[in-house]
Amino acid sequence: MNKEQAAPETQGVTVELLSTVDLGPEIEGMAGRELRMRKVTIAPGGVFGPLHDHIDRPGTVYILQGTITDHRNGVTTEYGPGPGWPEDRNTLHWLENRGAIPAVEISVDIVWKK
Repeated sequence: MNKEQAAPETQGVTVELLSTVDLGPEIEGMAGRELRMRKVTIAPGGVFGPLHDHIDRPGTVYILQGTITDHRNGVTTEYGPGPGWPEDRNTLHWLENRGAIPAVEISVDIVWKK
């Protein structure tokens, strides 16, 4: 088992739902889907895991504060502050904050309504 498969469980993460838009009335063929915006804070040493995909849940991320390390395909990439990463059907990753301050991101994605 490689490090990607052994990604740790989520710890030190808070998620605040900021807004949603029901896409059914807005775009033909999008019934049951919504556009969602969240603020995700990862404490120093925190992990957003385990390894997860974004199949049927595309999105994008913008880093407001700190640095977030993205682990995917055996490669680690640090982001922040500023534009983050795309999350498409090929995304399989987990995240961590290796820094000394909380990392804060805005995550926008399309999800199935609950």
